[in-house]
Amino acid sequence: MNSIVKRFLHCIKKAINCRQTAKKQVSTSYVERQNLTMRMSMRRFTRLTNGFSKKIQNLEYAVALHFMHYNFCRIHQSLRMTPAMAAGVIDKLWDIEDIVKLLEEKEIS
Repeated sequence: MNSIVKRFLHCIKKAINCRQTAKKQVSTSYVERQNLTMRMSMRRFTRLTNGFSKKIQNLEYAVALHFMHYNFCRIHQSLRMTPAMAAGVIDKLWDIEDIVKLLEEKEIS
């Protein structure tokens, strides 16, 4: 067999093994927990409410603001810091004023 073909088959076997390992590690509980947090934090996603968005753009802004606050401003009990701090993206706790400054800078540029 040609060496290129051997390398190609080796890569395919590795990919199949990684995929089978990944399937064992996949859990939907993280996604379900995120969905529950979003539904409970934003009244727009609860049923039978007057807080729905009439425009899709307003919904997009509300979701973006929620996730900015969730990841940059809110200290999580299990992490004892924000997810952005845990990932090394930021080094200090943000507040809403920091998010507003980002928006103002974007509007100026």
